[in-house]
Amino acid sequence: MTCGRILGMANALEGLGRCSGRRFAIARWGLLRCCRDTLLMLLDIPRPRLAYLLFCVGLIFSFFLSEARAAEKPPGRLALVGLVHGHAGGFIRGLQAQSDVQLVGLVDPDDALQARFAKSFGLERSLFHSSLASLFAATSVDAVAVFTSTYDHVEVVEACVARGLPVMMEKPLAVSMEHARRMATASEKAGVPVIVNYETTWYPAHRALWELVREEKAIGDLRKIMVNDGHSGPIEIGCSQEFLSWLTDPMLNGGGALMDFGCYGANLITWLVDGQRPLAVHAVTQQIKPHLYPNVDDEATILLTYPRFQGVIQASWNWPFSRKDIEVYGTQGYVIAPRANEIRVRLGKEAEAKRVPAALQAPHAGPISYFAAVVRKEIEPSGLSSLENNLVVTEILDAARESARTGKRVDLPRR
Repeated sequence: MTCGRILGMANALEGLGRCSGRRFAIARWGLLRCCRDTLLMLLDIPRPRLAYLLFCVGLIFSFFLSEARAAEKPPGRLALVGLVHGHAGGFIRGLQAQSDVQLVGLVDPDDALQARFAKSFGLERSLFHSSLASLFAATSVDAVAVFTSTYDHVEVVEACVARGLPVMMEKPLAVSMEHARRMATASEKAGVPVIVNYETTWYPAHRALWELVREEKAIGDLRKIMVNDGHSGPIEIGCSQEFLSWLTDPMLNGGGALMDFGCYGANLITWLVDGQRPLAVHAVTQQIKPHLYPNVDDEATILLTYPRFQGVIQASWNWPFSRKDIEVYGTQGYVIAPRANEIRVRLGKEAEAKRVPAALQAPHAGPISYFAAVVRKEIEPSGLSSLENNLVVTEILDAARESARTGKRVDLPRR
């Protein structure tokens, strides 16, 4: 009975180590009750056995108390740079739901945009700054999330990593390989992580697809990967004017649908082949709606040639609905992820089966928890979010843009 009480204390202490705030207080109350009951039991135990049991309890208590104290460490101090990206609002809402990360500043030169975000999200105007210099002079920052135009990524990254601040930006990494290399050089020189956030990184379906294709090798050797991404167009779906102003600018975005949605496919394919670069890239772009998008493409198809399989990326602002799906075909079957929480699998002569993937676990369940873990040095950036993957993504997009311009296949240099 007494051993059971001690195990109860251990379980309560372990729970205490995983809790914070109100949950920490509830766990602590349960632990105190368990301690009280255990001490009452110990009064009836012979002294030698009592000394041994108290020694064991002390070891358990000291170990799990250190875990509890670690859980109570102060939240990371995160600044958001840029308010012109359409995903900035969702990211702020996510931050406001987190207890381990604190939003300590927002940077954007547009006063009207600052006022709108302050009102929409109930933020103090004192949190807003017109420049990075103003932010750094006003408060201490542990890390930075970037929601500027893609063209402005490089300037923000270079300024932040020089101060030792990890950076996470919304996809894609860069408008060109020149910008991508500058960011990689700055990150390596400072020894500070730079990562890229894609919505599709946090799809449980993609983790389940990885396990089947890479870990279990259930579909055999790869033969074709097809990735379809996009929607009916940024104007058609109601993107804000500050978002449209750079998203449809060939310099600030690097292109149109090719950059906006082509990056998703390049990111996923590169991940599935462990960073392998294609041998060649061939792309076709169109302006199906030049009256809406006169300066950039709104339709792009990219063909990637690898030694023993092909990758096909279909990026479009002309789909009849929003979509982000992937189909992976091998010599022994296929896996299709039509949406975030579903996969369809067919192996050999078996009928196709629908599966619901398991939920992702923290810190790999979303961009905020992942970035916080990177900043705290609990994990190393890898896979879809990594700089290494996204350098290859940028190389693919650069080659695709050149292929579309010339009408010719672009062979990538061998390394």
